[in-house]
Amino acid sequence: MRGLLLLFFYMAAMSANARQRPAELGVKIGVLPKGEHNAITDVKGVKVGHFTLIQGDDVRTGVTSILPYDGNIFQSKVPAAIYLGNAFGKLAGYTQVKELGNIETPILLTNTLAVADASRALVKYTLELPGNENVRSVNPVVGETNDSYLNDIRSFPLQPEHFVAAIDAATSGKVEEGNVGAGTGTVCFGYKGGIGTSSRKLPETLGGYTVGVLVQTNFGGNLTIDGEAIDEILEQYPYRMQILGSVDGSCMIVVATDAPLDARNLERLAKRAILGLGRTGGIASNGSGDYVIAFSTAESLRVPYDPPSPILQQNVLANDSMTPLFMAVIEATEEAIINSLWAATTMTGFEGRTMKELPKEEVLRILRKAGKLKK
Repeated sequence: MRGLLLLFFYMAAMSANARQRPAELGVKIGVLPKGEHNAITDVKGVKVGHFTLIQGDDVRTGVTSILPYDGNIFQSKVPAAIYLGNAFGKLAGYTQVKELGNIETPILLTNTLAVADASRALVKYTLELPGNENVRSVNPVVGETNDSYLNDIRSFPLQPEHFVAAIDAATSGKVEEGNVGAGTGTVCFGYKGGIGTSSRKLPETLGGYTVGVLVQTNFGGNLTIDGEAIDEILEQYPYRMQILGSVDGSCMIVVATDAPLDARNLERLAKRAILGLGRTGGIASNGSGDYVIAFSTAESLRVPYDPPSPILQQNVLANDSMTPLFMAVIEATEEAIINSLWAATTMTGFEGRTMKELPKEEVLRILRKAGKLKK
């Protein structure tokens, strides 16, 4: 009986650990304080929505939406930039964002072959918004990763209404992570990947700004958590006995901040997010589409579709004040990627393939032995 009770409590502890996020278990990444929800939605006004599509044995895919604020984004655009870490991907909308330095639609993340359909749905959604009756050009921003290991991507299962459903589902507050939305069928570091998010809030002495990150993880490398080479210890690193398979894949990173940054400094911020990816062991392989989309929610920097004057007067953060934000985005990106792995669960999909979840208890044991758990 005592043995059964011990087993019960052990299983209950394992279940609790599976439900808790790494930070709640004592995994401390970085030194800056987190926002209230440790999510991209800690940036005031930002909303996230998911549509998850699981059908039969072979369809494992979805859509994730990120809204900079609740309103007609086309009529009042947000300053933005996109940084190409490694451009093996199909991100839509890049050139206009690069040219004009703003985003005019919600951001959608989905699977590789759904980018065209997502773009069309996003354009139609924008055209139908009140006030856009005379609009003749829309630049939809859609990112992707290839979920074809677990998803029958060639069947084109996502329909136009699914993309709008993700937008309509967008809310503030806590963000669901793991096997949801655009992360439903993804794979990361040889484990089940997914959606992850995190945030950092600077102290008032450094501006008091918030930086939030959301990731769609579908890439490879040598998994490292808080400096500990997890894959090496678990003998799961790339090319081990040349059977692990491809380390190619992609990572979509979306960065939001309330700091008053123009497109130039948003691009500088986006560059540093790639350092956060590198800290997790990601290697931006030849076939990896690693993109960072960054935007500012500062109302004073929004760009009106029909400006009342040919001169826009904007106050932006000075270059010398950027360093704390760089640190914040690196930490938040690193933790968002780890959160995506931690929340993901084992999944079987296309052609009976199974991708196992991260062995969290083993990871905690490694971190505990290294003295990295703060609890």
